[in-house]
Amino acid sequence: MQDSADRSQSEADSTKRIGYRNPPEATRFKKGRSGNPNGRRKGSLNVATVFARTLREKVVVNENGQRKTITKFEAAIKQFVNRAASGDLRALQLLVNLSREAETREGQSQPNRLALSESDQKVMEGILKRLQAVKNHQGGQNEKPNCK
Repeated sequence: MQDSADRSQSEADSTKRIGYRNPPEATRFKKGRSGNPNGRRKGSLNVATVFARTLREKVVVNENGQRKTITKFEAAIKQFVNRAASGDLRALQLLVNLSREAETREGQSQPNRLALSESDQKVMEGILKRLQAVKNHQGGQNEKPNCK
């Protein structure tokens, strides 16, 4: 009995395919083991994090004879706008493009006030009716109603 079980096991092993996306069992990652055990060190920063942190750093500037503390990002934007105002055509073009982009983003961030479809309106009306019923029910009693 055991002989036949061993033969079927060895036949199953020999029929296993090895190739593209099927590496040999011996070279596969073991269960519970990472393929990159060292990985990225904890606390190491990526470029975006360093960039954002640097832009948030504070600097002291003199503006109209008064000292102010502002972020580096604000200082850079002020210099950029001042350069555009002094007649630098390239800075002016970039400023116009940035302002257009900011306006479109601002318009997109506001919720769209488009008309709802009939099914959406019916759903909203149903929700409002249930909320009003709960409010009316709670106004008379302090018990919570059974909502289904």
